[in-house]
Amino acid sequence: MQIVTSLSFKGECRQALEFYKSVLGGEITAYPFGDGPPDMPIDAKYKDWLMHAWLQLDGAAIMGADMPPEFAPNIDKPKNGFDVTFHSKDIAECRRVFDALSAGGQVVMAFGETFWSPGYGAFIDRFGIPWMVNAIPADDWTPNSKAGFA
Repeated sequence: MQIVTSLSFKGECRQALEFYKSVLGGEITAYPFGDGPPDMPIDAKYKDWLMHAWLQLDGAAIMGADMPPEFAPNIDKPKNGFDVTFHSKDIAECRRVFDALSAGGQVVMAFGETFWSPGYGAFIDRFGIPWMVNAIPADDWTPNSKAGFA
């Protein structure tokens, strides 16, 4: 079984998945609306938008699609109630991913040690997608006595 997060965009799905690929690696498979059946009820102005996209990562994936406002009237509202989360045992890799993916976005919680992790941070990326990056602690890790909630 695999559970995959599917993200909705308003015309930026291709750019977002290319950006994620530049940081995380992987391979993208994408199908624009223009490649769909000719009788699809979609305005021609969306022909280059992605109807379905998949970023296959090492053991994980992110799906995405561009949502015309006719089908997703709240697409312009901030995303909430979920986060895409990156976990790794490699704290340097977590820091790299945090710094790269948060560039041009809004940092919600700066990357740093917490009482549960040697490195954690949260942000909203430049596409409006909320993320968390969490370093998985080693078995012998203990938090710094001053580590709080970053």
